[in-house]
Amino acid sequence: MNGVIKINKKFIPYNKSLTEKARENRKNPTKAEKKIWYEILQDKEFDRYKFIRQKPLDNFIVDYYCSELLFAIEIDGDSHAQQINYDISRTEKLNKLGIKIVRYTNFEILDNIAGVYDDLKIKVGERKKELVF
Repeated sequence: MNGVIKINKKFIPYNKSLTEKARENRKNPTKAEKKIWYEILQDKEFDRYKFIRQKPLDNFIVDYYCSELLFAIEIDGDSHAQQINYDISRTEKLNKLGIKIVRYTNFEILDNIAGVYDDLKIKVGERKKELVF
């Protein structure tokens, strides 16, 4: 099964001290986070998969997470330009836990939500093909 990831429904450990920060982040989303949540992910079970907001995983909080696919969506605002190395390291650590990370910029979401939707549909489809349940 070359290129296929075997998924065991497992709990991804997380730093419990991040729970309160994640809760605060959910209460204060950015414009881009609101837009993708309300127009694509919330209660719509995107492509039949449920996403949750501001999920602690390991020592990080991801913006949106689908546990069934081990799939996270990150929204990169202006501050991410100054933390490229941090984002790369963070993605590598989460990838080692089996989590696929997809990134969109604020600009992409605010100015091209239809394009984000189409791209996300493709990426979720690709992820489904990678997994064996």
